[in-house]
Amino acid sequence: MPTRLVHVTIDAADPPRLGRFWAAALGWDVASSEPGETVVDPPGFSYPSPSALPLVFIPVPEPKTAKNRVHLDLATGSVAQQAAELDRLLALGATRTGIGQGDVPWHVLADPEGNEFCLLHPQPVYAQTGLMCGVVIDCADPARMADFWELASGWTRRVDSPEEISLRSPQGVGPCLTLVQVPEAKTVKNRMHVEVSPQPGEDHAAAVEALIAAGASQADVGQGEVPWTVLADPEGNEFCVLSPR
Repeated sequence: MPTRLVHVTIDAADPPRLGRFWAAALGWDVASSEPGETVVDPPGFSYPSPSALPLVFIPVPEPKTAKNRVHLDLATGSVAQQAAELDRLLALGATRTGIGQGDVPWHVLADPEGNEFCLLHPQPVYAQTGLMCGVVIDCADPARMADFWELASGWTRRVDSPEEISLRSPQGVGPCLTLVQVPEAKTVKNRMHVEVSPQPGEDHAAAVEALIAAGASQADVGQGEVPWTVLADPEGNEFCVLSPR
């Protein structure tokens, strides 16, 4: 595998405020808060590890204009826990929102900047993931995307159907990366994206070349001169290839 998943980056108008919300929502810590980024991760977490994907909030000037094509899923272990978590998240500042989900057993919520996330009903597949059980990417072709993201993430398939494919670390720990089929196409830069990196001692340029050979493409999101590489997956979802770590 040329790279592995290391964290999730979220665009924000107010990174410290949004970071504090998600730290409280997940029971995590604000690990650092600088002018350029706010980092939230689990207590005692040793980065990087597949046991969790830390959240990194970065400031951007543009507002949210469309439903996010990447969102977080939160797990619950019982109907009672789902109800209690719903009340707790609403008290923290989340709001109910609609994305055309209809009558479903999960709740679609939005964080204080309007980023959608789902509070799921009890499901055995998420029994050992922790509260943040998944990062979900909307796509037209889950099978094609899964082939690419298995390579980019270093994770393997755990749920496989025509409409939804979930990947998880080979160690069987941490959240899933779930690819869900949707009819609508991508129209704007994603406000949430995953970051990958080669293992320590591996070559960054070679990893980028391997991902491009697998279907990624170079992407320009106004990053300028930076020490990482911005790519897009086969359906145009931006992600960053960081230095080995």
